Amino acid sequence: MSDPIVILTEEPLGADDRLNIERLVNGTDTPLLVLVPANTERHLLVDFLENLSMLDIAKAFRELSARHPDPAAERVHADETLAVSLAALEGLGAGVTGQVVEGGAVDGLVAKVRETGATQAVVITRPHAVSDTFHTDWANKAQDQLGVPVLHLYAGSGFIGDS
Repeated sequence: MSDPIVILTEEPLGADDRLNIERLVNGTDTPLLVLVPANTERHLLVDFLENLSMLDIAKAFRELSARHPDPAAERVHADETLAVSLAALEGLGAGVTGQVVEGGAVDGLVAKVRETGATQAVVITRPHAVSDTFHTDWANKAQDQLGVPVLHLYAGSGFIGDS
């Protein structure tokens, strides 16, 4: 059996993501472990600038005036994201397992990579103009802490982030 690949995602994985992971697994018996953060820990100002940079002005101001998200609702969303993601990757490698991680998303990824002895990690996010531009995205943060490759993919596409 191959070393596991740990996958951290903030978005529910779909058909395009499955294809990307299938190419990475390449027919081997690699176990896959999907991690979904219980809380994405986004920052109000960064989100505001992010939405403006993507020309989503209405969303920028709507989220700026919104209250803090309910932790219970975030957990339900994370559980749903995990269930959809596990179903999308079903049948790949030596099996797919997953869990919702509490605390920091990157900390959860780093801990799980070290715990499992994984030699590869994948971070799947939607584009984040600010953090991607300044290399403060999850993939770059994880790469700084780990001695293993961290592949950064954008959800629902074949595009690779700059890690």
